[in-house]
Amino acid sequence: MTKKKIVIVGGGYVGFEVAKKLDAYADVTLIEQREAFVQPPAAIRALVEPTLLDKIILPYDNLLESGKVVRGRAVSISQTQVSLDSGAVFPADFIVIATGSSYAAPFKPSGDSIADFRQASMDVSGRLARATSVAIVGAGAVGTELAGEISAAQPGKTITLISSDDTLFPKYPAGFGTQLKRKLERLGVTVILGQRVQDLRHLDRPYEGSVTLADGSVITADLVFPVIGSKPQTSLVQSLPGVTSGTAGRVETDKWLRPSDYPNVFVAGDIANVGDGMTIVATTRQNPWLIKTLKKVIDGASVEKQKPYVPWKRAPILVPLGPVIGNSWLFATFGDWITRMMKGKALFIPKYRRAFGFTDADK
Repeated sequence: MTKKKIVIVGGGYVGFEVAKKLDAYADVTLIEQREAFVQPPAAIRALVEPTLLDKIILPYDNLLESGKVVRGRAVSISQTQVSLDSGAVFPADFIVIATGSSYAAPFKPSGDSIADFRQASMDVSGRLARATSVAIVGAGAVGTELAGEISAAQPGKTITLISSDDTLFPKYPAGFGTQLKRKLERLGVTVILGQRVQDLRHLDRPYEGSVTLADGSVITADLVFPVIGSKPQTSLVQSLPGVTSGTAGRVETDKWLRPSDYPNVFVAGDIANVGDGMTIVATTRQNPWLIKTLKKVIDGASVEKQKPYVPWKRAPILVPLGPVIGNSWLFATFGDWITRMMKGKALFIPKYRRAFGFTDADK
């Protein structure tokens, strides 16, 4: 029996896992513009431990056994095929669009070149090592973890973490953010809350200079990190008929993660406005649902007869401040030991190395 063809656009946390889990079940093609996957949370620690880059840049060569990974950029999608900028066309029975989001350097690749990402990370790592003062603008997970990683690995620097919110992680119970603030301050980090920065010189990369706060105070730093969130990459999906934009530039979907008039095209991850945040944790809920649903519809079931996707009510979050301490919210607040064992110690690096076929994952 001929297998159904599934084309997945984007090899990030959604794309690679959906492709891998459906590899034996369908004729899978994963289209990805870069030659390797990068693990963004570990890219934070790589700024103070640059040898990690060799472990967190993972080529797609051994990801799939039956399917194929095609390096290229998708430029158009119809109900029956995906076309690349090279002119190649891939027919499809089902299509998953998971083009993800962009982020300020050097936490994600900003272009197609992994070599450029590696060099950018190493350049910032060198500048950070020489810096005596650091300002981090944005106190979400990336900014908070960055402050923790720097203070843990390079004590003695003047580190300032700035947030326009009145508390850290305001969507979580107050104790979660309060404890993180206290731990950061014990590491020597100055945490400024309720102050919006007025004059970021760059939004896409670190720079030397100063920032002015809403109250007029000025903070000068050898290195200013703008860490103010992800930007969903929706240009491809926006071209489909019936697509509408939602919060933060993400696209709206129906109950089954379909964004357009095409009933066989799905979206997930950072581009999908389904009630989840733009986080890796969101994919841990979306991916299993999508894989299960696709298996059923491949077998001939109706999409509309499957259970609709239900987002996290409040997603779990793990925020290490270096390899030893941190806080997690796993439907209750947990501290250093849980955070260290679940994320801070290894940053899930062995898990992803195994997924990409590396035999040294547990070493």
